[in-house]
Amino acid sequence: MGRFVFKLPDVGEGTAEAEIVKWHAGVGDEVREEQPLVDIMTDKATVEVASPVSGRIVSRQGEEGTKAAVGSELVVFEVAGGEAAPRPEMPNAAPAAASAQPASRAATSKAGGKALASPAVRARAGALGIDLAAIAGTGPAARVQHGDLDAILLSRQAAAPALARPVMGAKEAGAEDIKIFGLRRRIAERMQDAKRRIPHFAFVEEVDVTELEALRRDLNSARGTRGHLTPLPFLIRALIKSLAAHPGVNAHFDDAQGIVRRFKSVHAGIATQTERGLLVPVIHHAEAKDIWQLAAEIGRLSEAARSGKSSREELTGSTITVTSLGALGGIAATPIINPPEVAIVGVNKILERPMVRDGAIVIRQMMNLSSSFDHRIVDGYEAAAFIKSVKDCLEAPAVLTGAR
Repeated sequence: MGRFVFKLPDVGEGTAEAEIVKWHAGVGDEVREEQPLVDIMTDKATVEVASPVSGRIVSRQGEEGTKAAVGSELVVFEVAGGEAAPRPEMPNAAPAAASAQPASRAATSKAGGKALASPAVRARAGALGIDLAAIAGTGPAARVQHGDLDAILLSRQAAAPALARPVMGAKEAGAEDIKIFGLRRRIAERMQDAKRRIPHFAFVEEVDVTELEALRRDLNSARGTRGHLTPLPFLIRALIKSLAAHPGVNAHFDDAQGIVRRFKSVHAGIATQTERGLLVPVIHHAEAKDIWQLAAEIGRLSEAARSGKSSREELTGSTITVTSLGALGGIAATPIINPPEVAIVGVNKILERPMVRDGAIVIRQMMNLSSSFDHRIVDGYEAAAFIKSVKDCLEAPAVLTGAR
């Protein structure tokens, strides 16, 4: 018998580490080649990694919820053969010994240039006020990892006054401790990072959707069982028309590089609640779709997200996000921006309210738009003008029924 050492592969995301979300096989298990071995999560998506060989698992590194560096030892197999199989080197990954280099060498390697770190680590360091150039990274090629930032935070906490630390209440009978990892931890980290880094400018506007609701009912009635329109496709069409005059809203902001990238195409993210947490599937090139095509794509992407069948491409690349809680939408909200985007627009619940029109009190169907903007990039005036344009489109819905 021989040994085969399987290292954490580079899944093509350009990141230096990944989180172990779920093991599909344990020590002592016999596995077949291509059998699911472990689920890993990068900054972009969850990837199922298959076993590269057939054999028995002798050891494995990392518990669920921990992070491992690309190129580090993951699983050791016992395989058929008289001699030990060589340890395969992963492309774009430094040998394991690179992580053990002295701090002085790591610091020297970065002295003449930019510190090596993934976008997530770089963003987190910026939010925490940590200078990456001053850290001797423990990852491959002296790359700074989350663990390096964690070590700095622990040293800070040790030096901080005891009263400054959050203290959980004593565990009582019936209380349950739930470890936060996988997608839920990724969501928590992204939300915390977004609120720390981005100065949110919130803006709420009311919209008279009486005519929109009448048009929606007529279209649904004419279409019969072949489809169903919610307010979301109309909102996306309104965003598309309004973004043409406000291109600064359909953009990404790389604060580390100081670059704003504006997009001509509209890739609309749809915030979708799933059993695993909030996901944002993306309608790519939404500007090329009509109302019915948008409705069909929203339904398809939402179902794929809820069933866990979304592809990596379907969960990446959004340039602006829309969010809706449907009938639970409430009166107003303050949605959190999905970085690197600079805006998010949400719809609230539609309610009948008395309104004054031409001196008379009439009952109208009203809905609020709750939006947030990255105030570093989008000024308050531009945000208000953009939402007013969206409002005008929704209140004259006939302009939304075709493609741009």
